[in-house]
Amino acid sequence: MGGLKTRPHFNLLCFFTISRNPLIPGTYLPLSDNMADPRIEKLAKLIVNYSVSVKKGDMVLINAPIQSEPLALEMYRETLKAGGYALMNPVFERCGEIFYETAKDHQLDYCSPYKKFLYKNVDCLISIMADENTRSLANSDPKKMARAQAASREIFDIYMERSAKGELKWCGLPYPTQALAQEGSMSLSEYEKFVYSACLVDRKDPIAEWKKVSKSQEAMVKCLDKVKNIEFYGEDTELKMSVKGRKWINCDGKFNMPDGEVFTGPAEDSVNGRIRFTFPGIYMGKEIEDITLDFKKGKIVRAHAEKGDKLLQSLIGIDDGAKRLGEVAIGTNYGITKFTKNILFDEKLGGTIHMAIGAAYPECNAKNKSAIHWDMIKDMKKDGEIIADGHTVYKNGRWIG
Repeated sequence: MGGLKTRPHFNLLCFFTISRNPLIPGTYLPLSDNMADPRIEKLAKLIVNYSVSVKKGDMVLINAPIQSEPLALEMYRETLKAGGYALMNPVFERCGEIFYETAKDHQLDYCSPYKKFLYKNVDCLISIMADENTRSLANSDPKKMARAQAASREIFDIYMERSAKGELKWCGLPYPTQALAQEGSMSLSEYEKFVYSACLVDRKDPIAEWKKVSKSQEAMVKCLDKVKNIEFYGEDTELKMSVKGRKWINCDGKFNMPDGEVFTGPAEDSVNGRIRFTFPGIYMGKEIEDITLDFKKGKIVRAHAEKGDKLLQSLIGIDDGAKRLGEVAIGTNYGITKFTKNILFDEKLGGTIHMAIGAAYPECNAKNKSAIHWDMIKDMKKDGEIIADGHTVYKNGRWIG
């Protein structure tokens, strides 16, 4: 689930109003209200009224990269229409680059009390992904990145616990940019169609469509909730674990947009065997390719990547929880037809599974805690199989029940 499912970005927060007047070099001319793309309006309505379901009096934090201004402003408008209190947090992409270039030890280890206050008190969190440069952190020191991530552990725990209790409603979603389109090997117009189609906002009634998705996935959840032991087989993969007493979650557009997966957290000491992830893992713009993990009694005993192994070892070394699986999931969105190097889409790919090292979602009755939750994806369309309590329930990328 990934991510945040998508996970919140714990960047330095700067609170001021986005201006629609100054021209910012290298960005775009803002759309006037009567020029807004109707798909953007429909996406904002879907997120505010369905995904996080803003109610009168809700405090809503909108994390918005400046490139996402048209969508961010529609989110702001819809939040006000729903009776919520909208707090806009503009995000400058280069802050991360400057931070890892400049920050001293005490700054890398700092956990902001202001961010803690926000994550303790907001009712809804909307995080927009709109990269201008997907490789902005490609040359940042992985040890510094891991250290800063570890420092945010307390905030991440607050977010996970409040989400599990239903006290914090959240959703991560994309806004099409040239950089994201390029990563997906598409033109911007092609990528816009891809994004809005995957979010179902090209349909007459997107909310009704996501309710249909929810109903179809519920059958999988009901079956898996009864399972005690589950096994995964595929290319260079033979992995077994217990999911006894764990709850499977139906991801139907309430936490990510687009969505389409079912997931749980395995018993912490039960994972044994090997898995090789066939798609690159991407962490803050850095690619880690051909990842193989070996588990014994729930813990990673060997990890290797053909590319980016140094970063992989840094991530696993963040804390003890990063050495265990916090999530195991099945992608169900067959409308997402290609790998785009964007976890928000890629983890939902129909015919794949994904697993995350680090923090588990408490609503699954899982207990693993960590400062990290990082998803890796495996194609299951060729010779992939999932066996639940001795019965094959999934074969060659398809659920067979």
